[in-house]
Amino acid sequence: MTSSLRAAFVLAALGWLLASIHSPDPASAQEQRRDVLGAPDRGDDEGEGPFERLIIRGATLIDGTGAPPRSPVDIVIEDDRIVRVVSVGAPMLEISEGRRPDEATREVDAHGMYVMPGIIDLHAHTGGVPKVPEAEYVYKLWLAHGITTVRGVPTGPLDWSLEEKARSARNEITAPHIVSYHRPGSGWDQPLETPQDARAWVRYAAAKGVDGLKLGSYRPDIMAALLDEAAKHRMGSTAHLGQMGVSQMNALDAARLGLTSMTHFYGLFEAMYDHSDVQTWPVTMDYNDEQLRFGQVARQWSMVTPGGEKWNALMEEFLSLDFYINPTLGIYSAGRDVMRARNADWHAQYTLPSLQQFFDPSRRDHGSYFYDWTTHDEVAWKRFYQIWMRFLNEYKNRGGKVTIGSDSGYIYQLYGFGTILELELLQEAGFHPLEVIRAATMHGAQEIFKPSGRPIEYGVVRAGLRADLLVLEENPLHNLKTLYGTGAMKLNDATGEVERVGGIRYTIKDGIIFDARALLHDVADMVERQRKEVTVEEPTGSD
Repeated sequence: MTSSLRAAFVLAALGWLLASIHSPDPASAQEQRRDVLGAPDRGDDEGEGPFERLIIRGATLIDGTGAPPRSPVDIVIEDDRIVRVVSVGAPMLEISEGRRPDEATREVDAHGMYVMPGIIDLHAHTGGVPKVPEAEYVYKLWLAHGITTVRGVPTGPLDWSLEEKARSARNEITAPHIVSYHRPGSGWDQPLETPQDARAWVRYAAAKGVDGLKLGSYRPDIMAALLDEAAKHRMGSTAHLGQMGVSQMNALDAARLGLTSMTHFYGLFEAMYDHSDVQTWPVTMDYNDEQLRFGQVARQWSMVTPGGEKWNALMEEFLSLDFYINPTLGIYSAGRDVMRARNADWHAQYTLPSLQQFFDPSRRDHGSYFYDWTTHDEVAWKRFYQIWMRFLNEYKNRGGKVTIGSDSGYIYQLYGFGTILELELLQEAGFHPLEVIRAATMHGAQEIFKPSGRPIEYGVVRAGLRADLLVLEENPLHNLKTLYGTGAMKLNDATGEVERVGGIRYTIKDGIIFDARALLHDVADMVERQRKEVTVEEPTGSD
């Protein structure tokens, strides 16, 4: 893309941002938000391969199933498929050269390094004007953090996202694979008001190539029709069971109708209330005031009994339905400590000025609701997380599937970085790091493929599956922070200097090797160009 075209998009974004302060037409403004530019064609210097026979040599393998690591192994990839995983010795001994596969057309020396499956983020959006004018920025942040597959819910408007999905599948752009979920009614110019409308839209979406449904808390007859028709077309489903409809469609109601998974926490607590059938909102509650909406929802922590009768009954029924939970812990974590989220290490170098402006408190922008955020609000969120995390960990311990999703681009969470934060929060919830990686890889793939009835095609490092892998210089089981693009702080005792270690070295998608550091360099350049082209007014005040 030419610098003049890029500048035009940035100027349009910031011009919209300034105009929106006085905009009387929210619907019109929402349409403009979708005006994101698709990724440019993949450059000759972006990614090597695929290769006739790529061999990754001498790595420690974390295969994604929850099995312990093993080393050293050689991994043979032909074109876009793993064809062999070969143990070539034991730690601290000379490698058995006679056991090593040969005839490589390209080799990656991974001795002393780690290999794991590519990360699968099941809650992804690409942004759009005003906050993110170009999808390239988001795609490169994802790949730089080892995310080889995203489930868009959605990534953008229906036709646009399906075209980007196809371009990524053909590796014409530098981007993860895209699984395309959409909200009912997307792409239509008519309202969806009856069960017949719902079925007609699902048929329309299936014919277009949509993979699944992102559902709200629809009334029961609409929800039943959507899920029944989706099942006929082997389409997946996930739901954000928002507060405006959750009293008639909580997570258990939806699961009984055939919902594959839930995202966020909405509808979960509502299915376990002890002494009420709806949340006991304050009498001053107004859902359209986002600080009230997001501040009050955390007060649910006191309305359920961990380990109680309803808690256990809900968990057992979810298990019987093979129900998946995609919690998106990270996107709401700023509620526990907004100063930490606002001042994260990565914002200065990797957050676009237009995105930073979007994050800052505003009654206009979704998720920018810290108008008067108090210690009371943060304490409520901390207590809410304690209960939420306990449920997730117990569900996992009983055999339930928990996956990962970031929903980044809101609430101070940056693409890619927000996904790694999600991994850290699962460890906080009680997951062993091997269970965290399994949630981010194999279980994510199983959720995607469950509706089709087909076996997974990625998410585990084994012969026959797609060559979507990460090569890491640090052990993620020791410190998940080393997966961040900014790495982790560590004192070098030999020099007495504090260093940053980690960051992903290579992300391999379809057998194509991407240099993660080069991708981050490209992102930093985009940020710097926008900073020079447009002066964004600095926020004032403090927490």
